[in-house]
Amino acid sequence: MLRSETLHPDDLTDADIGAWRALCATRPEFQGPLLGPDFARAVGAVRPDARVGVWRQDEEPVGFLAYHQRPGGLARPIGAPLSDYHGVVAREGLDLRQGIADLGLSGFRFTGLIDPLRMAEPSISAEHEAFLIELTSSAEDYLEALRAASPKRFKNYRRLDNKLDREVGAITLRAPDHDPAALAQLLTWKREQLARTGVHDYLAPAWTQRLIEDLFARQDGPFQGLMINLYVGDQLVAGHFGVRLGDVYHPWIASTDPTLSAWSPGQLFLLRAIAAMPDLGLTTYDLGPGHEHYKRPYALSSRMIGEGMLVASGPRGRSVDASERVWALAEARSPHMVGRLRRRLDAIATTELSFAGRARGLAHAIATRTFRPGAASEAA
Repeated sequence: MLRSETLHPDDLTDADIGAWRALCATRPEFQGPLLGPDFARAVGAVRPDARVGVWRQDEEPVGFLAYHQRPGGLARPIGAPLSDYHGVVAREGLDLRQGIADLGLSGFRFTGLIDPLRMAEPSISAEHEAFLIELTSSAEDYLEALRAASPKRFKNYRRLDNKLDREVGAITLRAPDHDPAALAQLLTWKREQLARTGVHDYLAPAWTQRLIEDLFARQDGPFQGLMINLYVGDQLVAGHFGVRLGDVYHPWIASTDPTLSAWSPGQLFLLRAIAAMPDLGLTTYDLGPGHEHYKRPYALSSRMIGEGMLVASGPRGRSVDASERVWALAEARSPHMVGRLRRRLDAIATTELSFAGRARGLAHAIATRTFRPGAASEAA
């Protein structure tokens, strides 16, 4: 008999954690740092509304969903918007609509669904491409494949590399970089970028800051924060900060010194970061979705992720189902603007924990005219 249980991540037993990790190991798509118990527990340490739905068959865990329960019983991905990937980690055959109803939820709104078993496929309204750097042989072979695919592009990068070295200073990569001042600078540059582009500042809330600080402080074990930075002399010019699990790294923060934009330091950074992957014990550098112009030249692999709403079966899902129909009608008439509006509202709803914070986020969005056609998209 299938039964469900809702727990705070801190309340998971060792057996639950072991079962969750075992389920993640059954599919390569589940094996990144964002879909397992470690990330859920890290977020649970900074957000009291973190929850894990557990489905058990004869007391054996057969499925897990990590989420935040928001007003109205609507679930949103745990750690969003930092969780570029999320979803149900489960065995085949689980009825997801009934499953989330059994958890007492009205629906699960997702924006980066990993669903290799296609259990939520009817609920997916849009798909987005996410970009992966995967080393199947040496880093040198991978870089050579990139150069062969875009010889003019990489010839220009080599020219910029030499120009930066000649005119500004010697270029070095620190991998990993444990300097807290460097992390603070990356975050400052990113927040300045968010302000310039009118994107909701997901780094402002206290919980996101605490999560980043906690992960940055972890330097042992397979699950930890990782910062990789590019320097010219002693000057920080570009870098990534994110989370890794074993040999898979997923950066959250990609920042560059805006005063050096003429040298494209972000592009030069990625070339050196790829070369450093073997020494870091990485085989996958998961760039995630969005910013295709920046990521695609380096990614020889990609995956599709889903956006949509999983509506609970029965009475619990009726109000959500009605709301989804309204959104679908609006998006049919103006897909670009309505889609942008919904993504912005999602970013506000998932990031801001108080009514006042959500009100400020909406006011800022209106003030910056984020919803107009052609406005800047949400940053990764």
